[in-house]
Amino acid sequence: MDFFKKLSNLKQQHLYRSRKVVDSAQDTKIIIDEKSLINFCSNDYLSLANHTQVKKAFKQGVDRYGVGSGASHLVSGHSRAHHDLEAALAEHTGQERALLFSTGYSANLGVFSALKDELDWILQDKLNHASLIDGNQLSRLPLQRYLHNDVASLEKKAGKQTGQGMIVTDTVFSMDGDQAKIDDLQKISDFSNAILMQDDAHGFGIFEPNIPKKSIYMATLGKAAGTMGAFVSGSDDFIDFMIQKSRPYIYTTAISPAICVATLKSLDLIKQGEQKAKLLANIDFFRIFSSTLGLPISPSNSAIQPLIIGDSEKALLISQKLFDQGFYVSAIRTPTVPKGTERLRITLNANHTQSQIEQLLTQIKHALQ
Repeated sequence: MDFFKKLSNLKQQHLYRSRKVVDSAQDTKIIIDEKSLINFCSNDYLSLANHTQVKKAFKQGVDRYGVGSGASHLVSGHSRAHHDLEAALAEHTGQERALLFSTGYSANLGVFSALKDELDWILQDKLNHASLIDGNQLSRLPLQRYLHNDVASLEKKAGKQTGQGMIVTDTVFSMDGDQAKIDDLQKISDFSNAILMQDDAHGFGIFEPNIPKKSIYMATLGKAAGTMGAFVSGSDDFIDFMIQKSRPYIYTTAISPAICVATLKSLDLIKQGEQKAKLLANIDFFRIFSSTLGLPISPSNSAIQPLIIGDSEKALLISQKLFDQGFYVSAIRTPTVPKGTERLRITLNANHTQSQIEQLLTQIKHALQ
């Protein structure tokens, strides 16, 4: 295969992806290429990744458990720290049990791999995360998608299905920041003999989870919790079934026990609510100030605030202008978002100041002119 030609085509279409090397801790201010930037593209929503108490807990975890887990959970890699974190996550989400995974991607693949022989159909929201789509492909069931957040579209498609099904949705959608209508989805699931599964990667720790009975809940720990990993929670029997059947769980080395110790501290801080209150205040301030400036920010009450540009080249150009002015905001392009909806994806963190938010929005206003 001619990879050079394929890469050249991506560059010509302004779809080439590149990495920037960060030379500092993850925070609202980071350093890239010796340049100090105010970071508005981190999923560290509660500013816990560099929190003093979380770092202290991580160091204590290393002192007790070392660095690596050494094996998969079903061999010798399941430490007391893993066990305690699973119990704490189950309690926090009001579920009987929880199961840890190394990433949200593997957790979603893990659910589909466990259930692939148990389902007759799957319906997914049009804007679900890529890991849910890939999990669907793993199940070898047809990928059927209902219109984004459209209850009537889902109801119509679900009414045509027979047998055991699963309805799958993001809880907070990763590129738009809007939220699924969980209560409505559960009613349709009950009526159509389906399990409801939600991916709450971008809502966990910020919004109180709405988890209907006999449903499947997945959330990540590398965003609001500021550490690494993910978990699936549900009934005792379901989690036990996952342990028996989920290939990404069975055949993956467990995450570091020290990470689990750090995450337990993150969970304590989430429960205290101080960082959450700061984030929600920042979201409100962002919405008000952007409206005052007349910026066309899409409706969202989450930490994700999208500004639709509609063109890959223009989105990259504006992102670079902001970078030059000391603000790091990612340009999101197809295939991550549908063609014509290319955007700046602005993400707010608890430790952003109102002054930083004002400066960012003022610079965006200038860049759009």
